[in-house]
Amino acid sequence: MNSTFTKILRIILGLGLLFFGLSKLIHFNFMPTHIYTGDAALFIDSLSNSGYILKIVGFFEILIGVLLILNKWVPFALLLLAPITFNIMMFHLFLDIPGIIPALLVIALNAMLIYKHWKVYRPLFH
Repeated sequence: MNSTFTKILRIILGLGLLFFGLSKLIHFNFMPTHIYTGDAALFIDSLSNSGYILKIVGFFEILIGVLLILNKWVPFALLLLAPITFNIMMFHLFLDIPGIIPALLVIALNAMLIYKHWKVYRPLFH
C-alpha cells in the first residue's frame, strides 16, 4: 500500500487538489478568471454567484489534498474525493470537452489509489 509509486500518486493528487482548492478561495493573479465559454461559463458563473458552492468544494479539495499530502486518513480522503471527481468528469464530459484530459487524470489517480487501498473498502461490500 505504501510503495514509492503509490506515494508519488498520492502526493501529486494531493498537490493538485490543494492548488485547485485554493484557487477557488483565493483568486490567483496568474490564472485566467474566465476560461470557459457557452454553457460551461453559465454553469460556473451560477455556482460562483450562489456564494457558497465553489467555496465548499474548494474547502473539501484543500482538506482532501492536505490529508493526502500528510498521509492521514487516506482511504477516507479518497472516499470523500470520489463524488467530486465524478462531478469534475461530468462537467467536462457535458460542458467542456477540451478540459476532459485533466478530468480523466484526476479520475485515474483517484481510482488507482482506491484500488491500492481496496482492503480497507472490502468490508463495505460484504
